[in-house]
Amino acid sequence: MPPIEHNNGIAHGHRADQLEPRFDSIPEALKDFAAGKFLVVVDNEDRENEGDLIIAAENVTAEDIAFMVRYTSGVICCPLRKERLQELELPLMVPKNSESFCTAFTVTVDYKQGTTTGISAADRALTLRQLANPKTVDPEQFAKPGHIFPLRYTEGGVLARPGHTEASIDLCELSGLYPAGVLCEIVNDDGTMARRDDCYKFAKQWGLKMITIADLADYRRKLAAQK
Repeated sequence: MPPIEHNNGIAHGHRADQLEPRFDSIPEALKDFAAGKFLVVVDNEDRENEGDLIIAAENVTAEDIAFMVRYTSGVICCPLRKERLQELELPLMVPKNSESFCTAFTVTVDYKQGTTTGISAADRALTLRQLANPKTVDPEQFAKPGHIFPLRYTEGGVLARPGHTEASIDLCELSGLYPAGVLCEIVNDDGTMARRDDCYKFAKQWGLKMITIADLADYRRKLAAQK
């Protein structure tokens, strides 16, 4: 993962034509993702127009979470398939979702064994790894509420819903990893949300691959057409 001891900041307010975003290919991004690296994933500019740091949950470390907390909103989410949420008895947070993009939050969780308050980077990393551990099947192993926000994946992935939730699971499955992601929105030093040009500068600063959800959807369509 990128080093976390230096913070050069994310420039905000610079013109997009001063630093035009250049996106990486999906195959290049998948290699990094499978190797346990973060990706910067941006959605459409007419949707949320945000960039998320995304990594696979199964091997996420405390250092990864510390880096993520430092440069994001800190609301760390874990997209999961519906079947996994049912197995762990994690219901949706509210019966009627009125959020702008209907992000499907469930009740929040902490893993019980080996954690303290659940909020530290180490505790959150452990909770995420256990959510991604197919051998962890007892709902009683998780305290509710907690500090990790599971999200329900929409079947069909980015082809059905072009959101970061779906992108994270699609990335896991395309990389041969357990379908459990970790994501959080990148923010600028002044607290505003990072847009495409900000995300590009961030990705370049830390040597991370940057992709769009639209390109991921196109990649999935091409794979489907080859079958």
